[in-house]
Amino acid sequence: MSLSLAAALNQAKTAGVDRLDAQLMLAHLLEKNRSWVIAHADDEVPAQLTAPWAVLLTRRAAGEPLAYLVGEKEFHGLSLQVTQDVLVPRPDTETLVDWALERLAPLAPDARVLDLGTGSGAIALAVKHAIPQSEVWAVDASAAALAVAQANAVRLGLPIQFRQGHWWQAVETQAFDLAVSNPPYIAEGDPHLNALIHEPLQALSSGPEGMDDLRDIIQHAPHHLTPGAWLLLEHGYNQAEQVQNCLTARGFTEVQTRTDAAGVPRCTAGRWPKRDIFDNSD
Repeated sequence: MSLSLAAALNQAKTAGVDRLDAQLMLAHLLEKNRSWVIAHADDEVPAQLTAPWAVLLTRRAAGEPLAYLVGEKEFHGLSLQVTQDVLVPRPDTETLVDWALERLAPLAPDARVLDLGTGSGAIALAVKHAIPQSEVWAVDASAAALAVAQANAVRLGLPIQFRQGHWWQAVETQAFDLAVSNPPYIAEGDPHLNALIHEPLQALSSGPEGMDDLRDIIQHAPHHLTPGAWLLLEHGYNQAEQVQNCLTARGFTEVQTRTDAAGVPRCTAGRWPKRDIFDNSD
């Protein structure tokens, strides 16, 4: 039985799949772009692709992110390949990148930048793309995630220093002019996790308050920051005050929070003093 593109889109509507998502899935399946799909509504889906199309519809209707189904996601102007080994890069995180680029602007072009918990490499690659002379390092505990990030770096022609390990431990005694992180920050048992079952839990949740990894990063940051360096952290909508308090207690100055495009407090940063007058012990 033949199936036109228009009929395929109607199937998607019946299944409760957004029309734009359906068009993008068809484009991916047919190795075309969305404009082609729109312009060729009367064309038939090749017979050998009708079964794969049905599988894609079922997976999307079950809530699996579109990025996993088409294998890519745009972030800060870059097309990134993604798999279920990494979180899908989100527009909210572009707030963190934009802020990092602002903080890097007055520094030397070859400033050293660290992305902790890089996942697909989104933050590290966005920084490297914007400031090619910067020396960017990226860390992740997951070998599978690092493989995705490394493949993105090669495909985009953006050289990054990748290291596997637990947060700062992966960079040993290295020091950086700026560090950024979008760590796990959802509380264990938070109902929001129910909508994120297709993404890696270890990249989402961190302790009963969602603060375990944020505290860990802040605690050990001074050992790896040059005097005057900034630490920028993404966090949950209700965690800004806690993150501010942690940074202040650890000795950071100029602590401040920024909101995302929706006006939600999304990122908090602090500056390590230019003169290390604080106790740097663990």
